[in-house]
Amino acid sequence: MIRIRTSDEIGLIRESGRLVAGALDLAAGMVRPGLTTAAIEAELEAYLRDHGGTPAFKGYRGYPAAICASVNEEVVHGIPGKRTLCEGDIVGIDVGVRKSGYVADGARTFPIGRITEEASRLLGATEQALAAGLGAVRNGARLTDVSHAVQVVAERAGCSVVRDLAGHGVGTELHEDPEIPNFGAPGCGPVLKTGMVLAIEPMVNAGGPAVRTLADGWTVVTADRTLSAHFEHTVAVGPDGADVLTTAVTAGR
Repeated sequence: MIRIRTSDEIGLIRESGRLVAGALDLAAGMVRPGLTTAAIEAELEAYLRDHGGTPAFKGYRGYPAAICASVNEEVVHGIPGKRTLCEGDIVGIDVGVRKSGYVADGARTFPIGRITEEASRLLGATEQALAAGLGAVRNGARLTDVSHAVQVVAERAGCSVVRDLAGHGVGTELHEDPEIPNFGAPGCGPVLKTGMVLAIEPMVNAGGPAVRTLADGWTVVTADRTLSAHFEHTVAVGPDGADVLTTAVTAGR
């Protein structure tokens, strides 16, 4: 069942979204060569808790960490740990926050120092694909209008979209209906209605679309070990477009 949220509920999801954005802004100022992904997690978890939020990922279906930190060929769900970021890496930071009973979810992929032209093209294509998906959100549109918009932008850049993972509804639970693929023909699926809240999240590979999950049961990597990027916003469907709920506030603690 796809839930329609009241304006008050959307306001509460926005409060969680502001913490998501603040944590990602904090990550943007932190990431550098020599930093471990565990250090990023520690700082971001402290930020969320200091501001009245709790990490929505921690303990979710047994996930052991407060954020996801996915490096290079890791698509999503990378578990923070001792891995040290190096010059030329890219790292996707995914943050989910619960505050006052409501959840928001967002992600960005960051360059570490100077990155290759291929990596830069991938990050640009993925961020642009997210923007295209957001641009397709409006009351009366169909769900796969969003999917198609993401796919077109990613593939025009010579990249591929991951087909085994998808975006999702979000609100009182981290994952709600509907599932939002990042590919497909337009004009299909549920009609978008004002008050729906969606987490739109292109996962885009520099190589082929195939992925596999590592032995830890969480970390998803590209099957061909090419680079992958991930950008995500939580949005409310409005009469005239997407109301982005994971927008920035100052991340200082």
